[in-house]
Amino acid sequence: MRTRQPTITALENQRIPVQAKLAAAWTSLMFFVIYVDYFHLYKPGAIDQIRGGEIFEFDITPTLLTIFVAVIGISALMILLSMTLPTGVNRATNLVVASLYIPVMVFNAVGESWEWASFYGLSIGIEVLILAFILRSAWTWPHTAPSATMPTMPTSPDREAVRAQQQA
Repeated sequence: MRTRQPTITALENQRIPVQAKLAAAWTSLMFFVIYVDYFHLYKPGAIDQIRGGEIFEFDITPTLLTIFVAVIGISALMILLSMTLPTGVNRATNLVVASLYIPVMVFNAVGESWEWASFYGLSIGIEVLILAFILRSAWTWPHTAPSATMPTMPTSPDREAVRAQQQA
């Protein structure tokens, strides 16, 4: 008796919508930023500095924490907006927000010693790569061909054709 051997076929590479790519990238960025902040707590003296009421050179105040919430909140909101905004607004929003986020991410290295250059260089490098992916995806968003958006049939029926059908 012969057993049937499964045939090996090529894996299907389905096209992923730009909106899904953008939402995934914003999700990745948000989680990565949170983990980098968490790993920063392992840096000697970081927790003592926080207990002393400072982060970097800034006093811990409601304003500072509001800024931190806004930075993460915008990333979280961009996940939702990337999936729900109309195409043109979506593209523009992603281009603007990702462009504004690059200096925010680079600011994390300000004032750090060379001893920590590998940590900050790698983390900021990954954050900027994710933002570059967002910028590239939004910038190269495929345009729909004019023939695909314009119907070939009139949108309202010709009145004479309708009358002719009704009289028949």
